[in-house]
Amino acid sequence: MIDAAEIIRTGTNVLFVTLDSLRYDVAASALVRGMTPRLAKALPGGNWERRHTPGTFTLPAHMAFFSGFLPKLPRPVQPPRLWECRPPAFKQVSAETFQFDAGNILDGLSHEGYRTACVGGVTYFSRQTPLGSVLPSLFDEDHWRPEFSSPEADSTRHQVDQALAVADHHAGRRPLFLFVNVSATHVPHGHYVGSSNDTTASQAAALSYADAHLGRLLDGLAQRGRWLVIMCSDHGDAYGDDGYQGRGVAHPVVFNVPFAIWTHT
Repeated sequence: MIDAAEIIRTGTNVLFVTLDSLRYDVAASALVRGMTPRLAKALPGGNWERRHTPGTFTLPAHMAFFSGFLPKLPRPVQPPRLWECRPPAFKQVSAETFQFDAGNILDGLSHEGYRTACVGGVTYFSRQTPLGSVLPSLFDEDHWRPEFSSPEADSTRHQVDQALAVADHHAGRRPLFLFVNVSATHVPHGHYVGSSNDTTASQAAALSYADAHLGRLLDGLAQRGRWLVIMCSDHGDAYGDDGYQGRGVAHPVVFNVPFAIWTHT
């Protein structure tokens, strides 16, 4: 069990990665097929957990994550939450849960002396529109450039370079909450298989591309102290499943997401 309250009290750095739009079945299949060797080495037990997302597209899923509602296990009884906004007095909260007296985890961690930094990917983190400014404005600092977005075939390399630069800049100053929204697995990703169509196969190829750079990120951060790592998807995408396309719909391929959490040194 992860004791998040102790982790935050001791000033452990936190890396939170969302693999945007990645379906659980695609992630699990890619792992079995040897397409993601770096993730296979890093994930606890070498496997993803299947969990249910609290939101069916990027904005509500991330608002829920940052409010304390991470993806849940597909079963009636849940483990203690990792973090939670201070609840009403009548509610009992596990001693291992980090309670923050703020409206979101970013403000809560700032009160604990953390620096919060966002390396955006999809346009909800781009500040190109008013709505695209909501999520990045929650952080002390945010970074986004066009080459971080999904149409760029080498987006994860650029994002990891930025994330490592942020970690370098803040090393030894304050504990860091580093958030990275990986865009490669978000449409369009057909270019990873030489196609104009987005499919489960092209999403798996996008994840396979991102795998090496995620391994590079984990290796680089390990040289900068101890980290709590949370890695998951925000939602899945339908590619014609039962006639459905895209996200924002109540279909199992949208609700089922990969999830993992571990400490990394």
